[in-house]
Amino acid sequence: MKTLLLLTGALAMANLAVAQVTIEMNNAQGQSVGTVKISPVSETTPMGARFDFDLIKLPPGDHAVHIHAVGKCDAPGFTTAGGHFNPDHKQHGTDNPAGSHAGDLKNITADSEGRATATLTATKVSHKGDKDSIFSTQGTALVIHAKADDYKSDPAGNAGDRIACGVIKQ
Repeated sequence: MKTLLLLTGALAMANLAVAQVTIEMNNAQGQSVGTVKISPVSETTPMGARFDFDLIKLPPGDHAVHIHAVGKCDAPGFTTAGGHFNPDHKQHGTDNPAGSHAGDLKNITADSEGRATATLTATKVSHKGDKDSIFSTQGTALVIHAKADDYKSDPAGNAGDRIACGVIKQ
């Protein structure tokens, strides 16, 4: 019985273990604007993803970042990425009292040279094969917008055009 419990626990931990994934972010002209490393927030829970941004060539200023529902990034408008990743059918905005989309993230800031480094966390997504997974069979996409997210306006926070996109897949 003890062996069975240890084996069950080991299998459960192995099932949670997800390697870090690095995605390439491209602008509407197909040029790389850097990378984002995605990793679990914790090795012991399936919920939560950490996004480490290392970006260049962005317009200076604040930019909204959202996880979108479809793993496609066809330029120039990246509309193939669909709407925000929203498996629980919430409204947009981290300041929304009714709850936000799972794909709503905080803004990032590009400096005067167009460089942005940041770490953001999405607490309502998972790495497993469930409805909350950013690694679904079709994948999802990470999209950077032209303007800052106001964190409240539905459906996209008045964030403006989609200026960079990267497909999230394992």
